[in-house]
Amino acid sequence: MTAPVKGPASYFPSIEKKYGRPIAEWKTLIGASPLTGHMQLVSWLKSEHGMGHGHANALVAHTLAEKTGR
Repeated sequence: MTAPVKGPASYFPSIEKKYGRPIAEWKTLIGASPLTGHMQLVSWLKSEHGMGHGHANALVAHTLAEKTGR
């Protein structure tokens, strides 16, 4: 049996279901954005894509952590 997913990735199934795009696509959009700050990216996802704060925060946190290797 596998351990349940924790942290930001635990939001991924509901993000895909609610917003209709795979996580890889969201990560590509975040990576292509000229914005670099965590909260700048969160605000952008909320205003431009109608994403809720928790979902936007989880995506940005996970994507930025991958970039920095954390």
